[in-house]
Amino acid sequence: MPLTLHFTCNAVAAAALALFVGGCAVGPDHNPSAPRAPADWSAWHGGSPALLGAERRAAPEASITPGDWKAFNDPVLDRLQAMVLAANPDLQTAALRFAQSRVQRATTATQRGPQVNASAGATRQRQSESGAATRMIDALGSSVANKAQLIRTLSEPYNLYQAGFDASWEIDLWGRVRRAVEAADADAAASAAMLQQAELSVQAELARNYFELRGTQRELRIARADIAAAAESLELVQARADGGLVTDLDPVRQRTLLAELRARIPSLLQQEADAMNRITLLIGAPPGALNTELADAATDSASDAPPLPDLALGLPADLARRRPDIAAAEAQLHAATARVGVAVADLYPRVTLGAGFGYESVGSDRFGDWGSRQWHVGPSLSLPIFDNGRRRSTVDLRELQQQEAAVAFQQTVLKAWHEIDAALNAYSAERQRHAELIERERQSRDALTLAHARYANGLTDFGVELDARRALLQARRDHAQSTSRLSVNLVTVYKALAGGTLPNDGIAQRNPSSAP
Repeated sequence: MPLTLHFTCNAVAAAALALFVGGCAVGPDHNPSAPRAPADWSAWHGGSPALLGAERRAAPEASITPGDWKAFNDPVLDRLQAMVLAANPDLQTAALRFAQSRVQRATTATQRGPQVNASAGATRQRQSESGAATRMIDALGSSVANKAQLIRTLSEPYNLYQAGFDASWEIDLWGRVRRAVEAADADAAASAAMLQQAELSVQAELARNYFELRGTQRELRIARADIAAAAESLELVQARADGGLVTDLDPVRQRTLLAELRARIPSLLQQEADAMNRITLLIGAPPGALNTELADAATDSASDAPPLPDLALGLPADLARRRPDIAAAEAQLHAATARVGVAVADLYPRVTLGAGFGYESVGSDRFGDWGSRQWHVGPSLSLPIFDNGRRRSTVDLRELQQQEAAVAFQQTVLKAWHEIDAALNAYSAERQRHAELIERERQSRDALTLAHARYANGLTDFGVELDARRALLQARRDHAQSTSRLSVNLVTVYKALAGGTLPNDGIAQRNPSSAP
């Protein structure tokens, strides 16, 4: 255990010393630096230049702004986003952790003020006839008359009444308390950023599942329309076969296609149910609670997804400051730096001002008398002399933790830019693919029209029309899936760019203690 010396000195001198060095705070200061950011969006890009699409243009003001999920222009998605912010269990957990960090900060800040305690007691006591109190009587020896009687009198039971208060205040000479409060503030800022990150992740996950659900429902509409068209075509082919115009092989082929189309429906229905369940789980609701809200309201089998919002990225440096994971890593580095100062301050002496006042009386009749008062006042000095290197090792540990936090901050920034580049690459590639799939569907539709006309005029067999129909069906499915992926990829871009989440001041003003 460390050896500590305590002694009393002049209170005036201690106060003067406190005023002289009160502004001192040992340990390193945190100097925040702006995260590295490219001059423009095309500067940091991995892969082919063909993926540098028009969405990477750097506009002075970004179209993706915090809280802007409404840019997708979908009222159902907007209502779901409000529901997930209010009821998601993961967000409630993150809000409670933020509240804990705020309470921890308030607890740490109480060290800056004086500590006042009051006490009172009434006890009945008896001293031992052979205890330490009788040593003086034994030392006097034969000079004490009635020694045995005196010892019995002193050892008789008596009532002791005590009441009073004491106060103490540690002079923060070396900034130990200030550094501790600084670390607690940084921890609270990190918790606020992690709450913002949790909101961003949950909202992005909800949007991703929502667009996957709408994409599956779009495929269901297409599949049902194809089944209806295939059934109608089967009637025509069967009529031609019954009239002897074609062989029985043509209706068999058409029935095979019809069965293939019908077999896709159960799988699509399962995908729809799975997406609905994922959404209801995010909102904290039981299965089936949102069936009405999430039902497919579209009636046109050819209806496509609403147009995607414009993607103007803004300035890269502004984005880097907006990402909550970068803000959390920077706050954690700040806290680690402040804790180095706390550890260094523990190497120096502590000065504490103390005072106390109270009453003590044997028996209740004189308890309130002025003569029963007792008091003390004065400073005390706690000087660490030897602790076998524990405090110095703590300083080394805090410095290593600061270095680890610095590496984590740089890694977070680097990972952020890789996520951004990957998200933009995926979005750009899907946009190009989507444009080609639209053209493919148009060409397939023209090919089917031509093949059907040639078959109706007896110029080709039914196999040509069947192949053309299969090609069109596949082109429509690929187009529908690409439309869904395009929306999902844009959600990934929103998440990477920290769009669609609450601004920093909105997080700070939120009352996490209200979370259930």
